[in-house]
Amino acid sequence: MLFPTVCPSCGRENRTEFTDSGVHDLRCAHCQGRYCLFVRKQKFEMLFDLGTRALLDGYAREAVASFAAALERFFEFYVKAFALERAAEQGGEFGDARAVLDGTWRHVASQSERQLGMFALAYLLREGREPAFLDSKSLGADFRNRVIHRGYLPRRAEVEEYAARVFSLIDELLGRLGDAAAHAELLQELTFAAHRDTLGDDVISVFEEHPGMFRARRFGGQGVNKLGAEKPAHAPHAPPNSMQKFAQALEERGALLQTFKSGGG
Repeated sequence: MLFPTVCPSCGRENRTEFTDSGVHDLRCAHCQGRYCLFVRKQKFEMLFDLGTRALLDGYAREAVASFAAALERFFEFYVKAFALERAAEQGGEFGDARAVLDGTWRHVASQSERQLGMFALAYLLREGREPAFLDSKSLGADFRNRVIHRGYLPRRAEVEEYAARVFSLIDELLGRLGDAAAHAELLQELTFAAHRDTLGDDVISVFEEHPGMFRARRFGGQGVNKLGAEKPAHAPHAPPNSMQKFAQALEERGALLQTFKSGGG
């Protein structure tokens, strides 16, 4: 997927692909000026937005893979946010906590089931209750497996329902994380800082926030999830298949996702 970026030297537009790290070393096609673009967007946000873009463009089956990956990467984000939050509460150094976290995550990095287990334990320890929403029906696991592993060709309505399940669950849990999300986001900022230190004096650093389905929820705006402000012990979960939440977010942010375009056009 290509997206537009503006050269800080001449002000003209260039198009580039999103990278896995969010770091983009670029040379302007017009003035040849060098700049490095840092996209402040978490992996789960990027994947969900790409799924939404695929769905809007009519690629329903491809959208399912992106939505499923977004959920897995959000579980990783939650675990890391919790681990770093707990370390901060105990007075630990961020660098030490990060090193232990990285070493631990390596044991499960290639195994989705183990990652899900780590998320379940993190949720239990943070919320004090069972993550009852991890059953196959709530996660839409049967539908996901039929599409990804058995080649099922889904109807758009089925994919929209699955997207709504994933969106509602991430939205709810992101709201409950509240300020703890900043701990995990700091990992990305440190990656950016390390890369910036390697750049030459002739390279201009540019930091950008890109439109996304969770932007309004995290940084204010219509329909903000309020659960992050208070965390009552027995607050009910929003329905994981809430089409209303997904439709509202799509209305709020969907138009901005038109900046995601494939190919060179």
